[in-house]
Amino acid sequence: MTPVSSTPVLSVRGVTKAYHDRAVLTGVDLDVAEHQVVVLIGASGSGKSTLLRCVDLLEDVDDGQILLDGRDISDPRIDADEARQAMGMVFQSFNLFPHMTALANVALAPRVVHGSSRREAEDRGRELLGRVGLSSHADSYPDKLSGGQQQRVAIARALAYEPRLLLLDEITSALDPELVGEVLTLVGELAGAGRTIVMATHEMAFAREVADTVCFLDGGRIVESGPAAEVLTSPREDRTRQFLQRFTGGR
Repeated sequence: MTPVSSTPVLSVRGVTKAYHDRAVLTGVDLDVAEHQVVVLIGASGSGKSTLLRCVDLLEDVDDGQILLDGRDISDPRIDADEARQAMGMVFQSFNLFPHMTALANVALAPRVVHGSSRREAEDRGRELLGRVGLSSHADSYPDKLSGGQQQRVAIARALAYEPRLLLLDEITSALDPELVGEVLTLVGELAGAGRTIVMATHEMAFAREVADTVCFLDGGRIVESGPAAEVLTSPREDRTRQFLQRFTGGR
């Protein structure tokens, strides 16, 4: 087993978030150790995406703390752009620049944010596209790629500056069913290589196979969390069982 640091890569402490007096997150606590894969499950509107957006500092928290390697990145005095460089976020939609090739999309952040030369950024981009199985599509524009290929480009882009933490928000929800497998296979490979990942998904079979910890969110709270086999096979909480029954046909 790969040794882990005693300090969690990510620590969420008592985080709350509301929109127009509607509570979306209520006292969320979560620790993610290095090399750990944490999967967030729950119905739409349960708070999964909001939690990921708060971690990535795309949303301000109303209360609580978000610590990355022990540093409180939710402190308003922190440079959010600088803190965000340690995290790679992939969304439901691919968010690729349509006027740029796959390689240009992946190489953009290292050049603009990290000051890499064009040669360095493109070499790194080609390496990453090879890692996600798209070497032959480096010069293709997004509209010439399938949805699964576009999402793999988005993942490569998120890996371009070796983030400490990879955040994946329902990354297969916009894909046709036949394309889901190729993206999940890639995520499984990243998990196997020791990436630290927090992922929101409805793919229960994948969660059971890859996750170290599964957290079930309901009403903006983590109602139940634990090892994937326990939560997905023998949940303790009624609300978790009711949610999972939707994926098992009531069995």
